[in-house]
Amino acid sequence: MTQPIRLTPSLREKVWGKTHLEPWYPNSASPIGESWFLTDRELPLLVKLIFTTERLSVQVHPADGEAGPLGKTEMWHILEAEPGATIAIGFREPITREHLLESTRTGEIERLLNWIEVKPGETYFTAAHTVHAIGAGIVLCEIQENSDVTYRLWDYGRPRPIHVAQAVPIADLGVHPGAVHPVRVSDTRDELVRDSHFITELVHLKANAAETPDPHASQLWIAIEGAGTIGTEPYRPGDVLLLPEAGAQPAVKASEPSRFLRTWAP
Repeated sequence: MTQPIRLTPSLREKVWGKTHLEPWYPNSASPIGESWFLTDRELPLLVKLIFTTERLSVQVHPADGEAGPLGKTEMWHILEAEPGATIAIGFREPITREHLLESTRTGEIERLLNWIEVKPGETYFTAAHTVHAIGAGIVLCEIQENSDVTYRLWDYGRPRPIHVAQAVPIADLGVHPGAVHPVRVSDTRDELVRDSHFITELVHLKANAAETPDPHASQLWIAIEGAGTIGTEPYRPGDVLLLPEAGAQPAVKASEPSRFLRTWAP
């Protein structure tokens, strides 16, 4: 492998999804909630775009080894947010496990969560055990362990299974620190997340600029703005490309001002 591999978006219908998908995809007659980026190679990371018109369930994910080899630690980068759009991440103040259990029976959990108004460009790190929910009116990029183990604590009365017995014992009961604070690592790169599961940077390139990245395992470039090429492959917003793990790397060349999420497995 000397050139990047383009991952294939797999669009998933959801009742809470959107029909207006531009500029990421052509608009849809049915509501699309998620786009999973897939390849025929086994990767430790999974990239999704998530489109919402309703709140998603209140949920929590296990850590590695708790419900199989992989848990689900993830991060969200906000791409679009309608005025007043929110996410829930952690609690407004620490609670007891008994209070959490009771709140899942009464619906009080919605009021206990820390709902944060979000803006495009913000990033939130959601480690395993963090209680969370994505609100309405948002498009975000999710980078996660390649696992889909999810325990729901609350689903607003929708007819789907709730997993209180699995979720309550593992839930973090504290206050989440909120949006991450990017760390400048070069003129073109800001580190957003550094975790044992993935490292993610935000890369900015001016028009006609070029950059040749260092090799890393499972290195994915997620285009979120602009146009240009990575090696011989063109990119536009919503494209995800996998780079070679070793050896000479393909150059990233921007024909327009561009932004990427660059992520890899450490």
